[in-house]
Amino acid sequence: MGKSWKNPIKAENAARKGAIFTKLAREIQVAAKLGGPDPEYNPRLRMALEAARKQSVPQDTIERAIKKGAGLIEGLEIEEVTYEGFGPHKVGIIVECQTDNRTRTVAEVRSLFKKYNGSLGETGSVSWMFERIGLIEGTKEGSFDLEEEAIEAGANDVSKASDGTCSFITSPDSLDSVRQILSNRGWHLTKSELSYRPKTISDLNDQQKQEVYEFLNVLDEHDDTHRIHATLSY
Repeated sequence: MGKSWKNPIKAENAARKGAIFTKLAREIQVAAKLGGPDPEYNPRLRMALEAARKQSVPQDTIERAIKKGAGLIEGLEIEEVTYEGFGPHKVGIIVECQTDNRTRTVAEVRSLFKKYNGSLGETGSVSWMFERIGLIEGTKEGSFDLEEEAIEAGANDVSKASDGTCSFITSPDSLDSVRQILSNRGWHLTKSELSYRPKTISDLNDQQKQEVYEFLNVLDEHDDTHRIHATLSY
C-alpha cells in the first residue's frame, strides 16, 4: 500500500516546479505563435526553449506548447496583457502577464495590489515613469573589451553582473539588429526582449524596501505573471 500522507516539503517543491513548468510552457507557446515554430528563425522561441531545458521541462510538454502556439493542435489561447499600478509606498510597478483568461487575471492581480496596500491603475498611470528599451543578456568566452563590444553592436549602454552575464540596452527599434550583431560576434544570448527601465528610483528606507520586495515576490509567484518592472534599483 502507498503511504496515506505526503511529505509537505516535497509537495511544496513539486508544486513550485509545476508552476515554473507552466510559465515556461506559456512563453514557448506565445513565442511560437508570434514568430513561428522553427527556433532557427525565431530567436524568442530559441531562448524560451533553452530556458525550459535548463529547468528540465519534459520534452513532450515543450513540443505540445510549440504545436499549440503554431496552431497545429487545439489548446487554450494564451495572450499577453500588461497592468500598471502602485505598490507599497507608491512604488510604480508594471506587470506583464500571459494568461488564458484576462478577466480572472486582472481580478487576482488587483486583489494582490490591494492586499499589500497598493492599487491597480489605468493604462498610462505608471508607464510614464519608465523608459521603453530593448534588453539583451548574454555571455562570451575569452577576453574582450565590453565597452567596445557594445559600441560595435550599436547598443546604448552595457553592464556586467557578478555572475559574468552582460546586459546590453538598446532602443526598441534596434533590438533585433543589435541581437544579430552580438550573435555574430560570438555571444551566447539568453535574453532578447522589449523591457522597461525606471526613469527615477523610488526613495525608500530599508524597511520600506523590504515590504516592497515581499510584495514583488508574491506577485512574481502568481501563475500568470511573466515579468515585473518597478521603480527600484536592483
